[in-house]
Amino acid sequence: MKSFFSLLSRYALTLSAVLVATLLAYMMWKHYAQRPWTRDGRVRADVVQIAPDVSGPVANVAVRDNQWVNRGDVLYSIDPHWLKLAVASAQADVEAKRHEMLMRQDAATRRSQIKGVISSEDLQQTGSAASIAAANYHGALAALELAQLNLAHATVRAPVAGYVTHLRLRPGDYATAGETKVAIIDANSFWVVGYFEETKLRHIHVGNRAHIALMGFEPVITGHVESIGHGIGDSNDETGGLGLPDVNPTFNWVRLAQRVPVRIHIDKLPAGVELVAGLSASVSVEPSGRKTSRSLLTRITGE
Repeated sequence: MKSFFSLLSRYALTLSAVLVATLLAYMMWKHYAQRPWTRDGRVRADVVQIAPDVSGPVANVAVRDNQWVNRGDVLYSIDPHWLKLAVASAQADVEAKRHEMLMRQDAATRRSQIKGVISSEDLQQTGSAASIAAANYHGALAALELAQLNLAHATVRAPVAGYVTHLRLRPGDYATAGETKVAIIDANSFWVVGYFEETKLRHIHVGNRAHIALMGFEPVITGHVESIGHGIGDSNDETGGLGLPDVNPTFNWVRLAQRVPVRIHIDKLPAGVELVAGLSASVSVEPSGRKTSRSLLTRITGE
């Protein structure tokens, strides 16, 4: 009898262990299969492409690659010699047009005071000449303002505060108007994008709290879901011959869940964490009404 109870207790203990292991396995599967988390995340930032408004040889480069700049700091300057000549020429043209306008207006005024001596046609012609001279004068003023604006734009300044990147500009290079010569990473624009499987999107809503773990830094960054992407590429959407859809004739039986970009706003950046656009990140989103343990980020990143 004693051996029977001993055997029964061993079976019961084994069965209990199997049930507990099965329950734990199910809970872990449910946690990882349905919990909105991903290791496919990237740090992003706005990159401002800076191009000059005027063309000319570069006279001076005031910054270095990867240097911090404040808004309004000088980046580089274009040789202003020919732009100064354009301003001087425009000023001379304004003066000439002003004298001509005054002369035409004076002639029109004098002729209008002797209407009985000259014909109405002559009066009309002198009045029209005065109006044309006034229009030419205002056109010269506009040309002068444009020349002065071009001279001011010979000095290229930073439109935002951030980091100079991919600087490939040297004194003597020729800068063409509208052609990017330097870029600045806006320091106030960093965000994280996480690519979540479509099966987990139902658990993600705008405003949900998020935890971000960077591969190169230990502290966890807190944020929230700012927006969810509403479109991804489709390989069957390409146009083939005659403008018809180019549909892939083969179909994979193993259907993989598509990944949808979710934009995460960074709420607080821990001390010692330096954001760099393009860094890898793991992202975990707290579903509404739930909290995600930070240990999940540890399991995701393996740190």
